[in-house]
Amino acid sequence: MNKPHLSFSQIVNMNVGFLGIQFSFGLQQANMSPIYQMLGADGKSLPYLWLAGPITGLLVQPLIGAMSDRTTHRLGRRTPYFLIGALLCSLGLLAMPFSPALWFAAGLLWILDAANNVTMEPYRAYVSDRLPEEQHASGFLMQASFTGLAQTLAYLTPSLLVFLGMNKDALGANGIPVVTTLAFVIGALLSFTTVWWSVRKVPELPLPAEEIARLRALPHGLGATLAEIWAALRDMPATMRRLWWMALFQWYGMMCYWIYIVPTLAATMFGTDDPHSAGFRDAALLNGQVGGFYNAVAFVAAFAMVPFTKRLGAKWVHAFALACAAAGMWVLPGIHDKAWLFLPMVGIGLAWGSIMGNPYVLLAGSIPPERAGVYMGIFNMFIVIPMLIQAVTLPLFYDSLLGGRPENVIRLAGVLLALAALCVLRVKPQS
Repeated sequence: MNKPHLSFSQIVNMNVGFLGIQFSFGLQQANMSPIYQMLGADGKSLPYLWLAGPITGLLVQPLIGAMSDRTTHRLGRRTPYFLIGALLCSLGLLAMPFSPALWFAAGLLWILDAANNVTMEPYRAYVSDRLPEEQHASGFLMQASFTGLAQTLAYLTPSLLVFLGMNKDALGANGIPVVTTLAFVIGALLSFTTVWWSVRKVPELPLPAEEIARLRALPHGLGATLAEIWAALRDMPATMRRLWWMALFQWYGMMCYWIYIVPTLAATMFGTDDPHSAGFRDAALLNGQVGGFYNAVAFVAAFAMVPFTKRLGAKWVHAFALACAAAGMWVLPGIHDKAWLFLPMVGIGLAWGSIMGNPYVLLAGSIPPERAGVYMGIFNMFIVIPMLIQAVTLPLFYDSLLGGRPENVIRLAGVLLALAALCVLRVKPQS
């Protein structure tokens, strides 16, 4: 099927929905560890409480991907999943900051992450579906830019609310700051409205009649969907297989960073391990500021990477970005001056902008278009399986090898991202 060349504004509009999806993920990255600790969790158990995202991603995205490949709804192959997932995500975001207990917040995160995953995977396939191959780099790096913008806003929203006059120490009945609650309400509004905007502005291409007939003739149901996932795993392109090793170290390291950055800042910048102290709340706000900065870097870097990716290749650009983040994470725990914290965030921002774009450029060029949904879903397994491994294994050596200190987890993340940079250099793009 011939795909029309889209203008820059059309590529922007088709990715606006990513703003809402990634604002939700940004709220989770910045706030779930503090919320859990404010509700009574200890530092060692935090990875277990983050299991919702990896497990729901592992179960939901491949299934939704395979199902969307075979969907012939009048709204399109991917659109029904966008809208349902975004609506459920909005409801989860509204409820999260009102959680009365730790078990409630942990359970609600499962629902929220499942909804996010229903929306996320078809969105990746939508870009591959809608754009000709020569525009894949622009499309996926535009998604990376919106990831940076959305997460900048998500991280900074509580600090901006304080700047506008809200009391940073005002707490709800459950001990969660009011500024955090309002940030989640804003995220709920963005989640659905941005996806709806993209669907309206850049609808999916109608499938040819013969393709619809072919899809309707295929077997449907859970058994057929699982069989398709298994067949896709069996036939996985070599380029995609090599991306696994990069993904293992990359996502294990990023999870270490997201879970332990607030406890690290509390210890290194404010000298406290007490999650109920003013210093810990200050650390959460500081994380919002530096996290907003690295996501702003990601937003700019994703645009800037497009010509370099086209000229040098996605793997070289990605390896450089990961190496910058590795150096930044290694030195971060030794910084005790707030102003210097922004320097390692440049490297982390470069990597985050690249992570959300360049691996998908490598992937999209290696997979058959008719299986874009299922392979995008399987590629998400390359994200969530390392996250699961991190959640299960890190508590086993948190005390013995890392001294029970969050700062050492951040240093470990730096080592892992350096290994990911070496692994991506082994990837041979499909010619």
